[in-house]
Amino acid sequence: MSSNRYFQLDVFAQRPGGGNPLGVVVGADHWSESAMQSFAAWTNIVETTFLLRPDSIEASYRLRIFTPSRELAFAGHPSIGSAHVALLSGFASPRDGVLIQECQAGLLPVRVEGDAEHRRLYIQAPKATVLKTGVDEKSLLGTTLKKVRLGKLPPAFVEGGRRWWLAELANEATLRAWHPDHAAIRKIALDSDSLGLCVFARSDEPGHEIVLRAFPAGVGIVEDPASGAANGLVAAYIAEAEPDGPLARGYTVSQGREIGHDAKLVLRIDEDATVWVGGQTQTVISGDVRWPHEN
Repeated sequence: MSSNRYFQLDVFAQRPGGGNPLGVVVGADHWSESAMQSFAAWTNIVETTFLLRPDSIEASYRLRIFTPSRELAFAGHPSIGSAHVALLSGFASPRDGVLIQECQAGLLPVRVEGDAEHRRLYIQAPKATVLKTGVDEKSLLGTTLKKVRLGKLPPAFVEGGRRWWLAELANEATLRAWHPDHAAIRKIALDSDSLGLCVFARSDEPGHEIVLRAFPAGVGIVEDPASGAANGLVAAYIAEAEPDGPLARGYTVSQGREIGHDAKLVLRIDEDATVWVGGQTQTVISGDVRWPHEN
């Protein structure tokens, strides 16, 4: 049984323990899909990724992303963390400051800024589409949101690599104090074939302009400490709804404090509404993995 380089990371964290955990296996081209899935189940980390040789000549590497129970087409923190490992391990090198990630969501550029412990990476989020705005007050989502004060933008159902229900809450204090009905969010997610509900609020606190909480009950997670894909959809929704607003070109997000984390994500929005989700990654564990490749 051969071995592969393996890393465990903390993504969107300025210090270990603040962000979202990730496992990354390097050079897993000879692993079967079932072996990848079984290893992801064994690690029991929210997501485990596998760095592979690219199929596209334009790509720097190919990435497969697994939760303990299923494969995902795209996810934000696994993309940022995997790009970090691609650079750290020498698996890929940037061209003109950019890596190209190949995944089921397509070819996505990753901007590389800085180096070593000061490196910050930005993944281009898949293009977002607002499928619906507003919510039926008699629906389960409407009933769930009646229990909390909402903000200025209406709730929305947005798709971009993944699908989320989004809702703006009245302010940071309301968002941080909310105790949602997790069983209801899971039913909403399953009924709408989405990850679940992501809520956000504007903030006047120093260090961030948005505070966000994500409840991806559709994949069995109660609350996510740092959600790149969800933040990308929120940024796209804000930019479309308020193209001349103070957040239309980007902002900084605080996420995870309610569950003992302290993630920091940086959102950039280009003039053409392209969204970039970025932050720092901390390497926590570096070693080797031995696993049956043909499960």
